[in-house]
Amino acid sequence: MALSRAHRREETNFWPGFVDALSTMLIGIVFLLSVFVLGQFFLSQEISGRDTVLDRLNRQISELSDLLALERSTGKEAKDSLALLQSSLTSEQAERARVQGLLDGAASNAPAQLAETQKALDAEKQLSAKAQTTVEMVNQQIVAMRRQLAALEEAIGAAEAKDKESQTRISELGSRLNVALAQRVQELARYRSDFFGRLRQVLGTRPDIRVVGDRFVFQSEVFFDAGQAVLKPEGRGELDKLGAIIVDLGREMPPDLPWILRVDGHTDNRPIRSAQFPSNWNLSTARAVAVVEYLVSKGIPADRIAATGFGEFQPLDIANNDDAWRRNRRIEFKITER
Repeated sequence: MALSRAHRREETNFWPGFVDALSTMLIGIVFLLSVFVLGQFFLSQEISGRDTVLDRLNRQISELSDLLALERSTGKEAKDSLALLQSSLTSEQAERARVQGLLDGAASNAPAQLAETQKALDAEKQLSAKAQTTVEMVNQQIVAMRRQLAALEEAIGAAEAKDKESQTRISELGSRLNVALAQRVQELARYRSDFFGRLRQVLGTRPDIRVVGDRFVFQSEVFFDAGQAVLKPEGRGELDKLGAIIVDLGREMPPDLPWILRVDGHTDNRPIRSAQFPSNWNLSTARAVAVVEYLVSKGIPADRIAATGFGEFQPLDIANNDDAWRRNRRIEFKITER
C-alpha cells in the first residue's frame, strides 16, 4: 500500500507548468516583436525626416555655392577693373613723365633734334630723287607707247588706204558689171524684139493672139478644149511655128546669154473641181507643162524653157462676164532671164 502511494507521487504531471512557461515566453517574444516593429516605424519616420532635411540642406548648400560663385565672379571682375584702372593710371603717369622729360630736355637737346631733322630732310631728298627717277622711267615708257601708237596709226592709215583702193576697185567692178548687165539686157531685149517680129510675121494678125507688154498671149482655146490640158491638133500646129522660131533664135543667141522661154498658164476665176484637176492652179500648171513638153520635143533645150501655173490670180480683166473670162483663159510666152 505504501509502495503504491510512493509510486503515484513519483508520477506527478509537469505539463501545465511547461505550458505556462511557454505561454509566458511567447508573450514576451510578441512583446519584444511589437517593440521592435514600433522602433522600426519610429526609426523609419526619423530617417525620412532626416532625408527631407538633408535634401533641404543640400539645396541650400547649392544655392550658397551659386551665390559664392557669383560673388567670386563679381569680385574677379572688380579686381580686373581695378587692375585696368591701375594700369591706365600707370600709363598716364609714365606718359606724363615722358612728356615732362621731353619738355625738360627740349632746350638742352635742340642741336640733336636739328641733326635728326636734317637727317630726315636728307632722307626725303633721297626719296624725291628716287621718285624723280621713277617719273623719268614712266616718261620713257610713255614715249615708247606713243611711238607704238604712231606705228599703229600708220598701219591703220595704210589699211584704210588699201580699203579705199579696194572700194574703188569694187565700185569700178560694179560699174563694169552694171554695164555688162545692161548690155546683156539690151542684147536680150533685141532678141526679144526679133522674136516678136518674127512671130508676128508667122502668125499674122489674129484676134486670139496678141501682145501684152513683153509677152505673147494665146487664148487657151487655141491649144485646149474647155477644162482640159491635152493639146488639140490645131494647137500643135501653132506651137510648131513658135518652136521653129525659138530654135532659130536660140542658135543666133550667144551661148552665155542667160535667156529662157517662160510658159505661163492662166485660167478664169470660175472654180474647177474635178478628179483630174482639183483647182485652177492644177489646170493652169498642167496646160503650161503640156506646152513645154511639146516644145521640148520640137528641139527647144529643156534648160531654156520653164512652165508656170498662175491659176485665176493674175487676170487681165477683173469683170465677171464671158468676154473677161475668155480673155483671162490664156497661155503666155515670154523670153526673160534666168
